[in-house]
Amino acid sequence: MRAAVVPARQHAYHCVNGIQAGLPGRSPAEMPPGRPVPRGRGAVGCRGGTEKRGCGMHRRALLGRDTERRTLAALVEQGAAGSGGATVITGAPGIGKSTLVAEAAAAAARGGTRVITAVGVQSEEDLPCAGLHQLVHQLRDGIDDLPGRQRTALLAAVGLVDEAVPDLYLVGLAALTLLTDAAAKAPLLVVVEDAHWMDRASLDVLGFVARRIESDPLVLVAVTRRLDDRLSGAGLPVLHLGPLTDEVSGEVLDAVAPGLGQQVRRRLLEEAAGNPLALTELPVALQSVGGAYALNPGPLPLTARLERTFTARVSRLPVDTRAVLLLSALNGDGTMDECLAAATRMLGTAVDVGAFEAAIDAGLVEAQGLAFRHPLVRSAMHHAATVVERQAAHAALAAALQGQPDRQAWHRAAATAGLDERVARDLDSTAGRALRRGGVAAALAALRRAAELTKDPSARADRLLRAAELALESGQGDVATHLLTQARSLDLSVRDRGRAAWVRIALAEGTRGEGAATAELAELAVEIAAGGETTLGLRMLWSAVLQCFWGEPGPAARERVAAAADRMSVPADNADLVALRAYSAPVERGEGVMEGLAGQLERSSENAEGDQLLGAAAVTVGAPALASRLTARSLDALRAQGRLSMLARALCVQAGSAARLGDVRAGSLAAEEASSLARETGQPLVHAMVNAIRAQLAAVSGDPAAEAWAAEAEREALPSGGRPVLAIMQMARGQAALCQGRYGDAFGHLHRVFDPADPAFHSWLRFYAVAELVEAAVRGGSAEVAHDIVRELTPLGESTSSPALLCGLRLARALLSPQDAAEPLYRAALDAVPTDWPFEGARARLALGEWLRRHRRPAESRVALQAAREIFDALGASAWAERARQELRAAGASSPRQDPAAVDRLTSTELHVAQLAAQGLTNREIGERLYVSPRTVSTHLQRMFPKLGVTSRGELAAVLGGTATYPESAAS
Repeated sequence: MRAAVVPARQHAYHCVNGIQAGLPGRSPAEMPPGRPVPRGRGAVGCRGGTEKRGCGMHRRALLGRDTERRTLAALVEQGAAGSGGATVITGAPGIGKSTLVAEAAAAAARGGTRVITAVGVQSEEDLPCAGLHQLVHQLRDGIDDLPGRQRTALLAAVGLVDEAVPDLYLVGLAALTLLTDAAAKAPLLVVVEDAHWMDRASLDVLGFVARRIESDPLVLVAVTRRLDDRLSGAGLPVLHLGPLTDEVSGEVLDAVAPGLGQQVRRRLLEEAAGNPLALTELPVALQSVGGAYALNPGPLPLTARLERTFTARVSRLPVDTRAVLLLSALNGDGTMDECLAAATRMLGTAVDVGAFEAAIDAGLVEAQGLAFRHPLVRSAMHHAATVVERQAAHAALAAALQGQPDRQAWHRAAATAGLDERVARDLDSTAGRALRRGGVAAALAALRRAAELTKDPSARADRLLRAAELALESGQGDVATHLLTQARSLDLSVRDRGRAAWVRIALAEGTRGEGAATAELAELAVEIAAGGETTLGLRMLWSAVLQCFWGEPGPAARERVAAAADRMSVPADNADLVALRAYSAPVERGEGVMEGLAGQLERSSENAEGDQLLGAAAVTVGAPALASRLTARSLDALRAQGRLSMLARALCVQAGSAARLGDVRAGSLAAEEASSLARETGQPLVHAMVNAIRAQLAAVSGDPAAEAWAAEAEREALPSGGRPVLAIMQMARGQAALCQGRYGDAFGHLHRVFDPADPAFHSWLRFYAVAELVEAAVRGGSAEVAHDIVRELTPLGESTSSPALLCGLRLARALLSPQDAAEPLYRAALDAVPTDWPFEGARARLALGEWLRRHRRPAESRVALQAAREIFDALGASAWAERARQELRAAGASSPRQDPAAVDRLTSTELHVAQLAAQGLTNREIGERLYVSPRTVSTHLQRMFPKLGVTSRGELAAVLGGTATYPESAAS
C-alpha cells in the first residue's frame, strides 16, 4: 500500500485529476513515480472524501453563507462562460472556507469545468515551487506545447530538469500559458488551499497568473487565513468569511448535538463564537473528554481551544499511533511508507498501517486517504509532543528520506539543538539549489538556519551576509537589517566589511545623505575589485554611485566616488564602468563620458542589463535620444528572459526619455507598462519615478491629469527623499504652468530644481529645465534670477557636450539677450539642436517665431510657427501645439485644432497590441511579449477594431501609419 497522510484540505475535486506522480517541489531524484493523489474530505465532518449533496454535515457547514455561495458560484460560472477571474477567500481556521470552495468546485465539475488544486503544507514552505509542482503535474500533457524558453524555465522551477531558473517571472509566463492552454480545451478552475502555508515562489507565480486572468475560461480561487500573503496583496477581490450569526450558530449546534441543557448549550455557543468547526468539535470534546475540560479551557483564543480538543484526543491514543501521526504532521505531503519507516526506526519496533486505525476511530484522520480532518489536527500533534519527541521524529525522518537532500537537510536541522557544521553545510547546499530554481525566500530561510548552526565566525558571517543580501533582494528590509546587525557583531574580513557596507547603503535605497559613508563604500569597492572580487566591487560601487543620483551626499563625496570609478581595475570600455562614470561625474568627466556612451552604442551587445544601465546613464548626462537607443536594445532580451524587475526600470528610462523628447505616445506606452511592472515587482521608487514621468507627459500634452500624477509621485517619493522623482515632478508642474501662461507659478515650480537647499534640487536633471526656467523668469519678472543661474551653469557647459544643457543654455541666452541682439542667438540655438531631438527643435522654432512676431515680421514668424506646430502635433505635444496656434493666429494665420487621430482613442495597451499585430506577430507571440494570454490579446484586438474603423489585422499597419512601438520610436 502506498498512500499519504496529507492535509484534509484536499477535497473531492482532487479526485477528478486522476493520478499525481511525484512529490511537489523536489528534484528529479526525489520524485518517486506513480504516487496516487490522496483523497481528502469533502466537507467538515464528511468522511470518505466525496462531497454529497445530501450530506447533512455539509449542509450545516454552509448555513448562513448564501451571499458568499452566490458570489463564488457567479465567479465560477463567469469563468465557464469565457471571462475568468480570481479571488481570495479569507477567514479564521474552521470558519468554512474549504467547505464553501468544495461546493463550488463540485458544481463546476458537474458542469464540465476541469478542477485542479494545490495545497500549501507548513513543512514545505521552504521548498521552492512545491505548490506550483502540484498544479504543473496535473497539466503535464501540455508542457511539451510551451515555447522552448518557457518550457525549460517551468521544468527547472519544479525540479524536473537540472537548469537554473533565469527569472521567476518567466516561470509565471510559462504557468500562465500552461493554464490558459488547458482552459482553451475545457474551462478550468484552479483552487489553492492553505495559501498561507504555500512556498513563496509558488505564491509569486500564482499571483502573477491571477493578475492576468481576463479573457480566458479560467478561474483561480485561493483560500488563506490571512491577508498578508502574495495572493492577497495582488490586488485581487477578497471574499471574507466571518463568524456565523447567533441564530445560525444555534441551528448548527442543535443539529450536531441535540438535547443539550440550556446552560451547556449557551456556553458552547459562547465558546464557539460562530465558528462552524468549533460548533462541530466542542460538543464532541464535551462528550469524549469531559465537560470540565471542554468548557473551562482558560483564556485561550478559539484556534488554541480547538487545537486542545484535538490534542486531548491524541493523548489517549496508543504509542505507535501517536508516533505515526506526529511523523505525518512533520512530513508534510510525504508518503505513508516514509512515515512508517521512520516510526519503525524511532520506536525500535515494526509499525504498519494498522497504527492509523485508532486515529480514524478518534475522528482525527479520514478513513479514505488517511488525511487529517483539519490542519488544526496537524498543529495539535506538535502540542501533544515534547521537544525531545519532535527532535527524535525529525531525526527518524531524515534517516528515512534517502535521496532527498533538501527534505533531509531541513529535518536534520529541526533535529539539531546545538551547533553542527555538517547540518549547516547541508542547508547551505539546499540554499544553492533553491536559488537555481528561483526560490529566493527558500534560500534565505536555509541560510538563516545554517548560520544559526555555524560555529566558525567567518563561515557564520558569510552565511549571514548572503542571507541579508537575499532578504534585501526580496524586499524584506527588516530581516536584512537584523541579519546585518548579527554579521557586523563578528570580526569581518575586508571583503565581508565591503559586503556589509553595500547592504547597509542599499537598505537606505540609496536615497539619503551620509556623504562620507558613500565615499568610503566607493573606495572600499576599488580595494575589493583589486583583490580579485571584480563583480562584488562593481556592485558596491554602484551602490555608492546611486547614492549620488538619488540623494545629495555633497560635492566632496561625489568627487571621491568619481575618483574611485576612475581607479576601478576593469577595462575602460566595460559597459558597467562606462555607466558608472556617467552616473558619478556626468559633467566633471565631460567629453569622455559622452564619448564612452556613444561608443557603447556602436558596439554589438548581448548584455541587456548593461544596456539598461547605459541608457539610464545617458539620461543623467542629458542625452535622451541616446538613452532611448541604448535602452531599446535591452527590451526584447529582458522580456524573453522574464527579468521583469529590470524591464520595469528599462521602460521607466524609455518613458522618461520619450517625455523629454516630447514623444507623448511612445512615452505613455512605456510608462503604463513600467508602472504595472514596478508595482508588481515591488519597486516603489521606480513606480514613483514613472508617475513623475506621467506628469511630464500630461504636461506636454495638455492633459489636466498632470497635477494628479505629480501629487501621487510626490506622496510616494517624499518618505525616501527621492530627489530625481521630486525634480521631475516639479519640472512637470512648471511646464504645465508655462503652457497655460501662469509664468509666476511656472517659475516657482522650476526654480526649486535649481535651489540646492530644496529637496527637489538635482545637480544634473536640472539641465532639462534651463530654457523653461528662463522663459518663466523673463515673462514673470524674475530675469535677474535667471541671469544668475545661466552664469552659474555656463562653465559646466564648457566642460560637457550634454545636449540638454547646451540646448538649454543657448536658448536661455537668446531669451535673456537685448532685443536688438536676440535674432542671431535664436537662430544659433535652432541650428545647434541635434537632429534626433525634434521637440527641442520645435521649441526653438516657437521661441524664434514669437520673437519675430513681436518685432513685426509676421510672414517670417508664420514659417517658424507653422513648422513648430506641425512637429508638436506629430509628437502629440498638444499643450505646446496650442501655444504655437495662438501665436499663429496672432500673426494673422488661421490654425484650427487638429482632430484627434484614430490611434489616440486607443488605450496604451491596445496601442501596443495593435503595433505588434501590425508587425505580423501572432496572438501567442504578442502574449509572450506583453506577458498576457493569447486570448487576452484577441480581446484587445476585438475592442480596438471598431475604434480604428478596421475589420482585420491586415489593415492595422495603414491605420497606424508612422506610429511605432517605443523601441522602434527610440531608434528612429
